[in-house]
Amino acid sequence: MESDANTLTSSPTFSHSSNTLSSSSPPQVVMTPCAACKILRRRCAEKCVLAPYFPPTEPAKFTIAHRVFGASNIIKFLQELPEGQRADAVASMVYEAGARIRDPVYGCAGAICQLQKQVNELQAQLAKAQAEVVNMQFQQANLVALICMEMSQTPQESPQQSLDNFIASPSHSSGYQNNLSFFEDNTNLNSLWEPLWT
Repeated sequence: MESDANTLTSSPTFSHSSNTLSSSSPPQVVMTPCAACKILRRRCAEKCVLAPYFPPTEPAKFTIAHRVFGASNIIKFLQELPEGQRADAVASMVYEAGARIRDPVYGCAGAICQLQKQVNELQAQLAKAQAEVVNMQFQQANLVALICMEMSQTPQESPQQSLDNFIASPSHSSGYQNNLSFFEDNTNLNSLWEPLWT
């Protein structure tokens, strides 16, 4: 009985130590195949040439390129290039494949022609706007020259000269004389009415 009790008491300790050992060991890394190998349904090798450029989270990327170029051609292209240029090559192949799917006849050439047409239209609009600006500047220069010419032909008078000319004008001098005579008449009338008020 004592040995059985020892066995029962020691067994939980053993299981606990085994759990401790299993939790301290590093977890096993599960290698998921790249998107290319997953779509092609083949085993993804450790040094798969497609794995760095077609991750498992982007399956549509390989589907588009595979539909136009084929897996063997993509692998061949990548193997012929140095590793520094492979990412750009994959991006170019995916873009070309997408353009070819959208426009089977012209592909990227159609997109380039469309963009070139837009550039030509914008350049024509820019040239027209620049011509309008030059025309407005020319009109403004002509207007300024005309104003300067008119100002130079009519000499400007000083304020004192303009006042003297105003006073010396016949209409103003006659009005001034009339005002003086009216003032003198009023003075005479006042002298006549003075005895009445005293």
